[in-house]
Parts: sequence; C-alpha cells; structure tokens
Amino acid sequence: MRWLAVLLALAAPASAQTIAEARYDDPTTRYAHGVLGDAVEWGALVLTTTEGRRLKFVLPGERVFEDLEPRLADLDGDGAPEVITVEAHQNLGARLAIYGTDGLITANDWIGRRNRWLAPIGAADFDGDGTTEIAYVDRPHLAKTIRVFAYEGVLTEVGQIAGYSNHRIGEDFISGGVRDCGQGPEMIVARGNWSGIVALRFDGAGFSETRLDSGVSQAAFAQALNC
Repeated sequence: MRWLAVLLALAAPASAQTIAEARYDDPTTRYAHGVLGDAVEWGALVLTTTEGRRLKFVLPGERVFEDLEPRLADLDGDGAPEVITVEAHQNLGARLAIYGTDGLITANDWIGRRNRWLAPIGAADFDGDGTTEIAYVDRPHLAKTIRVFAYEGVLTEVGQIAGYSNHRIGEDFISGGVRDCGQGPEMIVARGNWSGIVALRFDGAGFSETRLDSGVSQAAFAQALNC
C-alpha cells in the first residue's frame, strides 16, 4: 500500500510473528497541536517481535501518532498482543487505531475536525461478555465523553457517557486507567470539572459510578489504581 511502508529486519511472514515491544519513531512537527505539552508527534510505529525482528510502519504525511506511547493488549484472546494507538489527521482530528504485525488492522472514525483528540483509558472485558472492549475519553478538554468500543477484528461502539476526563491541556501524561479490585474491571477517571476521581463500571447496558474520596493529584490516581 502506498500510504504504509513496512520494513522488515529479516525475511519472514509477518503474520507468524508475535509482538514483544512497540514504540513510536520518526518525530515530526507537521501536526502542530501541542496538546501533550510540545509540538512533536510521531510519524512511525516500530514493532519488535519475540523472534527479534523489527517492523516499521510509516504514516503518510497527513497523519501522525498523537500519543505518548503505543499500548500492547491481547484484544482477540489468541495469546498474542495487538497494539493500541492514537492517530491524528491534519484535517480530521484523532481516531483510535489498532495495529498488528501486518500493519493497520482497524480503526474507528476520525473525530472530524483538526486539533480534536482522544485519550485512551485502557482495554478490558468491562461487561463480562467474553469480548475485550477499549475505552477512551473523546475530547477530554471539550466533549469529555467516555466511549467504549468492543473489538472483534473491527471496532464497534457499545457505550458512551459524558462528564468525565483523563487529561488536561499541556500535561505530558494521561491520568487514571483501568483497575480490577476483584469484582471486575473499572475505569479510573476524573469528573469533567476535575473536582475528584471516580471509578466507573460498564455492564453493557450502562455505567455505574463510585466516587472516590481523594483529590486529583497523580498520587491520588496511583492510589485509586492500586485499589
């Protein structure tokens, strides 16, 4: 494909390999949003396999990875991880994009406007149906809406709720994440006005909130994630 370059360190069928590490590469300033504290984003994704091979996927000029780091998660339950990333388009803003050893697997729709971003929360089987879901905050500074997508080779939205955030403009980190304190996975996020931290559960039909008695410091988020 013209828009995606793949470089292999050793010749082998990519689909037979297992991802061990993932990182971003090719720093670029071609998308000057700066929501994460600077104007530098990433033009490529580099995967290292358990066999020691290196695969590099280079985005076209109108796209970047507007993200802190790629996230490894076994989304399809086959024992090998996929890679969760955030891409941004010069004119259309961000989208969630899933990669494997053969490149882009699937992505959801772009937000639809330049300089509109999303911040991942994490991946888990939130509703206990046997399918992994990925949760993120859509426009954590504006819409402040959690969206949950089930992954079955494609991304299908299964729930959303407004009024929450996990990032403030200029911070070079995303707050919160996913915890499991023995009763199933919960999303740890801030209220939309950053007045406190909550634990959210998703059962497939809706969300339930537990307010946590803490501030919104990084120490408070770490404590919440540790149950």
